[in-house]
Amino acid sequence: MSTPFEKKNVLVTGGAGFIGSHICERLLKENNHVICVDTFSTSSERNIDHLLRFPDFEFLRLDINEVFDPETLPELDRFKIKFQGIQEIYHLATPMSVKGFDTHVIETLHTNSIGTIRVLDLAKRYKSKFVLASSSVVYGGRQKDTPLFDENFRGILDHMSPRGCYDEGKRFAETATQTYVQAYDLDAKIARIFRTYGPRMPLNDGQMIPDFIVAALEDRELQIFGDENFMTSLMYVDDAVSGLMKLMGAAKGLGAVNFGSDQDLRLVDVASLILKTTNSKAKISFQPRLLFMTELGLPSIAKARDTLGWLPLTRLEEGLRKTIEYAKAHKFMTNGV
Repeated sequence: MSTPFEKKNVLVTGGAGFIGSHICERLLKENNHVICVDTFSTSSERNIDHLLRFPDFEFLRLDINEVFDPETLPELDRFKIKFQGIQEIYHLATPMSVKGFDTHVIETLHTNSIGTIRVLDLAKRYKSKFVLASSSVVYGGRQKDTPLFDENFRGILDHMSPRGCYDEGKRFAETATQTYVQAYDLDAKIARIFRTYGPRMPLNDGQMIPDFIVAALEDRELQIFGDENFMTSLMYVDDAVSGLMKLMGAAKGLGAVNFGSDQDLRLVDVASLILKTTNSKAKISFQPRLLFMTELGLPSIAKARDTLGWLPLTRLEEGLRKTIEYAKAHKFMTNGV
């Protein structure tokens, strides 16, 4: 996107989260002004500590469910928003905790609905390009007759279930985004992100990969919340960030695009690879499934490949190695430090 300004102003909601913090980091490397908004409800200040020293980065502890005006915030004066506006918005804010899901249901409901509309109103005000971080959950669970979900699959899910505030909430966020496109000609796109892993995922929260790694490092039992046939796809976070940024820069009117790996993996095989890589003596056990730990379908990534030139490039072994290095350095976080 060409701009008359030296640097773009870019807003990232949920910017202290797992994927959001990586986007903030990449945006800074590409010479942008980055405004990171978060509440730390399920994210961590540690994810952005290394960014706070940069003059082109500003963190705002704000709840997007409440009205806020960037032009009235003195912290943003140096970005001259009254004059320049905001060129791009990445909307990633959503509480995301596997083990703590039940404690955030109302916040999740509000963020996917009220919060999304508030952020879309900002995009409308500044004529910002907008990318919604949606999720593969909009398709529902795996379908025997649909091995790959493409963007036209309408999805089958229970909107009245205990996790409806997230699953149906993401569908509503997509509807809100598309409605603003239709009503206001907003340049907005939707990224449907499939299961992603990498450094800065919360540890000891029921997230499969980081919890496997921490357990392996401590020679503790690796718990799979399912059976030996639990299947999943895994995309490394750098590939997710590249997809989101390519989507932001794409032509108007692209709509929803899948980002994920179309390689089907047995979770027990991933756990075994982690044991091998860490030289762990731990064992693998199978536990009852968690509410937020379900088998999701695989993405068709033809649209991302053909329209954006995007493919997930990080090999599982390499992604796990980097994630293991992160977990080794931050394992103390599981002890409440």
